[in-house]
Amino acid sequence: MTDRYQKLARSAVGRTLVKRLGLPNPARLRRHQPGQPVVDGPVLFGSAPKGRLGEAVLDLLKAVEATVLTSAAEADPEHRYGALVFDATGIERSEDLHELYRFFHPVIRQLGGNGRVIVLGTPPELLDSPRQSVAQRALEGFTRAVGKEVQRGGTAQLVYVAPGAEANLAATLRFFLSARSAYVSGQVVRIGTAPVVEPADWDRPLAGKVALVTGAARGIGEAIAEVLARDGAHVVCLDIPAAGEDLSKVANRVGGTTVQLDITSAEAPAILAAHLSERHGGVDVVVHNAGITRDKTLGRMDDARWDSAIDVNLSAQERINEVLLRDNVIHDGGRLIGLSSISGVAGNFGQTNYSTSKAGVIGVVQALAPALRERGITVNAVAPGFIETRLTSAIPLFTREAGRRMNSLAQGGLPIDVAETIAWFASPGAGGVTGNVVRVCGQSLLGA
Repeated sequence: MTDRYQKLARSAVGRTLVKRLGLPNPARLRRHQPGQPVVDGPVLFGSAPKGRLGEAVLDLLKAVEATVLTSAAEADPEHRYGALVFDATGIERSEDLHELYRFFHPVIRQLGGNGRVIVLGTPPELLDSPRQSVAQRALEGFTRAVGKEVQRGGTAQLVYVAPGAEANLAATLRFFLSARSAYVSGQVVRIGTAPVVEPADWDRPLAGKVALVTGAARGIGEAIAEVLARDGAHVVCLDIPAAGEDLSKVANRVGGTTVQLDITSAEAPAILAAHLSERHGGVDVVVHNAGITRDKTLGRMDDARWDSAIDVNLSAQERINEVLLRDNVIHDGGRLIGLSSISGVAGNFGQTNYSTSKAGVIGVVQALAPALRERGITVNAVAPGFIETRLTSAIPLFTREAGRRMNSLAQGGLPIDVAETIAWFASPGAGGVTGNVVRVCGQSLLGA
């Protein structure tokens, strides 16, 4: 789907109009291409006194062959930074928050196009001191505000790292520093303690893994299948029988296999469990992408619209999870990933059924993540915002334009943006990342 405004804003005449009228100015986002460096430009790293993550961060930056500076004085003042990374774990009281200002104030305007800001902290709920907890919680407001101030496709994230989880940073920092996170900004992620085995090849971290993707025949599901296959997984592509032709095309293209199945049928969980066990010896990654919309305002919505949205988007996922987990079809150390939505965070007019179901997906994450920790199974969700798909192309013009512009990046995302985020959750290196809901929305103005 063509974003005509974005094309206009990039033209010579459009650039002048955008500047003079103060209109949204969507930057060209840098998205991942094979062979490109993880981070584009030098990385400035700083730390508050008593910060505990410096060694882990510097080791990671060395591993990705980044040019690392630890003082702004080392840099050419005319040069642009690819990323600004700050270890705020040493901030123990509100007065210490001045360390954020001290580090970022002199350099924030030198962040390059598509630059990255990453703040690292300690989960407030793990701290015994109320003052430490307050100071660490304050990092969220800072990071989200910075995400709205950086320009030209820049993003900002806050990563809370539990004490003892310092060695679990690699997968998350690689994702947020890279072009894979192009449409993710203003997010807060928690990394916990867990056994993590880093992949032998970061370009193919899912080699030897089996991944199930529901709703894989088109749109976001198709993109997920492509990215997981690119990362080395054998992808089992699932969709309803009516989508069989498109499903086969996707599976053939990614070197995967197909399952034609209505996931809402009573027999679906058992059929799927048997198929995965008998054909593939189980499954390592399960992505619950299948979903529908049946929009009407609540007073005009009939039973069928309500029930079908809840059943496809939430109840079918729960029933499948129960069987796959009960029968150990999902391997220990596996990944469960759900598709929520910013509608499940903030609600949406005419979508009480959809918003309810997508908030329920967040509930699945919160309920299962602690319960499955002992098995090493992580449970996370992605909450997309406005993503350019066949469905959003049918939205009325002015509503569609509002959806595109009402975020810090002033544009819609692409299915690949959702898929890259899911691939990060699916990585063996993300074993400490569980219980998270990450919005892929360009830091939408809706929701938190």
